[in-house]
Amino acid sequence: WIIFYFFKSFQYPLPWSECPIVKNGSVAVVETECERSSATTYFWYRETLDISDSISESGGLNWKMTLCLLVAWSLVGLAMIKGIQSSGKVMYFSSLFPYVVLVCFLVRGLLLRGAVDGIMHMFTPKLDKMLDPQVWREAATQVFFALGLGFGGVIAFSSYNKQDNNCHFDATLVSFINFFTSVLATLVVFAVLGFKANIMNEKCVVENAEKILGYLNTNVLSHDLIPPHVNFSHLTAKDYNEMYRVIMTVKEGHFKELGLDACLLEDELNKSVQGTGLAFIAFTEAMTHFPASPFWSVMFFLMLINLGLGSMIGTMSGITTPIIDTFKVRKEVFTVGSCIFAFVVGLIFVQRSGNYFVTMFDDYSATLPLTVVVILENIAVAWIYGTKKFMQELTEMLGFRPYQFYYYTWKYVSPICMAVLMTASIIQLGVSPPGYSAWIREEAAEKFLFYPTWAMAILISLIILASLPLPLVFILRQFHLVSDGSNALSVTNKKGRMMKDISNLEDNDETRFILSKVPSETPSPMPTHRSYLGPGSNSPMEMSSAPNGRYGSGYLLASTPE
Repeated sequence: WIIFYFFKSFQYPLPWSECPIVKNGSVAVVETECERSSATTYFWYRETLDISDSISESGGLNWKMTLCLLVAWSLVGLAMIKGIQSSGKVMYFSSLFPYVVLVCFLVRGLLLRGAVDGIMHMFTPKLDKMLDPQVWREAATQVFFALGLGFGGVIAFSSYNKQDNNCHFDATLVSFINFFTSVLATLVVFAVLGFKANIMNEKCVVENAEKILGYLNTNVLSHDLIPPHVNFSHLTAKDYNEMYRVIMTVKEGHFKELGLDACLLEDELNKSVQGTGLAFIAFTEAMTHFPASPFWSVMFFLMLINLGLGSMIGTMSGITTPIIDTFKVRKEVFTVGSCIFAFVVGLIFVQRSGNYFVTMFDDYSATLPLTVVVILENIAVAWIYGTKKFMQELTEMLGFRPYQFYYYTWKYVSPICMAVLMTASIIQLGVSPPGYSAWIREEAAEKFLFYPTWAMAILISLIILASLPLPLVFILRQFHLVSDGSNALSVTNKKGRMMKDISNLEDNDETRFILSKVPSETPSPMPTHRSYLGPGSNSPMEMSSAPNGRYGSGYLLASTPE
């Protein structure tokens, strides 16, 4: 979608700035669907998605979106094919460029009329929303996505760090940058939404002022109801609101028949959009009012391409790195195969009903299973592996003991908070049946529809499939159907290629071995690279100890990726 909008931005005026004109015989008229909604909404739903009226109506493939999907996966494949060295260079650009664009947008946004109204609205708390568990579930999911928690991408990238890397500083820095970026992006969004709300409010005032003038000319309303200082040729929102209140008071019995709107700025600001609508409807509409709008549009969608590419590099690394290192498949072949497979599966999203499937996958395939994964990761480290043991390892790595605050957070606060959140989410899903917002062409408006039975079956399958590897792998390892790499640790002398198998270590000795504190052996110098080689791997490595035993996670130290 972003790629489609990016290429459409290289023209003036922007194609979503005004409604298309269609010929009805010899008469040229504005497209009805566009006239009843707005130019940006029409361009999104009709020109871009060519959306069907419900999830049950496939409508076939949208060829424009299919081509853009192919371009998107080609970009991801090219970025991934060179591995961590290439993606590191790509990350420098894809991470820093959005900040440049966001700062430019913030400066431009603050100069727009009404930007302050939007920012004030942003910082005004709404207690009723804060009591809604759905808000907290989405907030938690946003944090998981923003930090890459539960996906494996963080683990894949960290496998290339040195063993004495200061992960405490990294975690603090990344969390701070994430928070700062979120606030910066939100300021930009609300500054632009404040500007848009003012534009829409002025439009509302003009339309309703014309209605009042019509009622005055037809003697439906008396001229005595209009305050003397009101000038219809330069009508402000304040003057209109005063006039509106007077008419509403005097014509109380017949006021509804007049069809006048209050035209309150607060109401426009409360018409918040989320998800795809924010980028492709609200932001695009605001940009049509910017001077040199194509420039800002190109910058905005180039920024989104960078953000999407950056996210996909991390997500794909979490998938490809363990498989490539464990099964020794060729990186180029596996990456290309993965991208082709992903493109084929992605064809479900580029049907005319594809947007509804995107909503389904976005709402249910990632959020609940992701929360489950993060809870189980937390429990595995804090309770099964042991927080004390984990703290001891961190002390060995960092050279200082982490704050006691982390101990209680990992062991008690985090799992309890996430468990409560997950329980509330499950209850909410059970109470209110899942549904989606469908675009109805005849009404030129969104309508909330419930998922049909077959879609509910897919939805439940998505949640189960995303969570299935957890119990499945546990059962397979519990009954020794697959190797978990326990009680075996291979160390190879680089010169002599001499293998040394260490089996049936005592509990204390094994723990000390993992911590590079094995009696009779001193830790060897840190290698420059560490690869994820998977459970039970016997690949060559430097004469260094690595946690691949009962408590190990399958990371081995190596001087080269091979």
